Amino acid sequence: MRIFILIALGILILLLLLLFIWILISSGKIKKLKGSNSITEKYTYTINGAKNGFIIRGYDKNNPVLLLVSSGPGSPDYFLTEKYKDMDLEKYYTIVYWEYRGCAIAYDKKIDPQTLTTDLLVEDTKEVTKYLINKFNKDKIYIMGFSGGSYIALNTISKYPELYHAYFGMAQVVSHDSDNDTLIYNKLKEVFENKKQNSKLKSLEKNVEHLDNDKVKITNWDVVINLVHDAGLGTIKDKSETKSITIPLILSSCYTIKEKINYIKGLKLYKRSTLHKENLNTDFRKSLTHFEVPIYFISGEYDYNTPWPLVEEYYNLIDAPKKGFYLVKDSAHSPLWENSKDTVSVLKDLMEDN
Repeated sequence: MRIFILIALGILILLLLLLFIWILISSGKIKKLKGSNSITEKYTYTINGAKNGFIIRGYDKNNPVLLLVSSGPGSPDYFLTEKYKDMDLEKYYTIVYWEYRGCAIAYDKKIDPQTLTTDLLVEDTKEVTKYLINKFNKDKIYIMGFSGGSYIALNTISKYPELYHAYFGMAQVVSHDSDNDTLIYNKLKEVFENKKQNSKLKSLEKNVEHLDNDKVKITNWDVVINLVHDAGLGTIKDKSETKSITIPLILSSCYTIKEKINYIKGLKLYKRSTLHKENLNTDFRKSLTHFEVPIYFISGEYDYNTPWPLVEEYYNLIDAPKKGFYLVKDSAHSPLWENSKDTVSVLKDLMEDN
């Protein structure tokens, strides 16, 4: 009996030690950038009637401002910048990692998910943009939509083009129809067949519906997105969702433990939102093809979360003052962090050209 008590006591001490270490790691602090004209800020501020979160970093406050509309929708991305330390876009832009209403440090338990609509988030984006224009004394700013955030950002620049120099869509959302799902299905099938992963093939088949003309419809996205990661085609090339998102978030220092818990709550909030439903029913190839600002898409060559061939197809349909499609090698869904050198080079050149 005594040995079991000692084992249990040892496990308890280990758990308490791990909790203590986690508390120390989770300081909630942002590493300060060096330089007399640099900026490093983390704060919340009420805009358009709601709390908004901001993590702002740049080596020179006089540089152009880039508003990053984070992924999900509902899953802010600064922790990836913290993990991938060679991502040096902050040398060329003042980057505003925006945590919109209900996300992470801007989480509010009083928010009804039904009130989170596309129209509301577009207006939030507009007001945040005007706030940043005033804060940094700019005429216009740049805006980047990443993954689910690209749905919000693209709708915004369509409605308020006068506020922006250019739009960057990284891992651009195009559609969630059978064209999108068939590209994902065919690529996953190819990977799993080549690797002789029969159990994953069976799981894939169980979670799609076969339609006419060799098309499929995904019936359970939560299962299929895990398969996308298993195939090495998800958030980070060749990494599971746990390794690419969960562990880096848990071990991040940019959030306190409470903020990490709120991060998860915000993500769940947006999965129940009207915005999420409206996103699923959108096909930008049909609804938005004419723009008054330059449009640039950046995709990873292994991205089948938002399949790059569909982004390229959409790019070919677009009418804009300038446009470009960039396929970044050695990356999947997050080229800004996976292959920072090439992606930052693209974004630097586009800033100089606009």
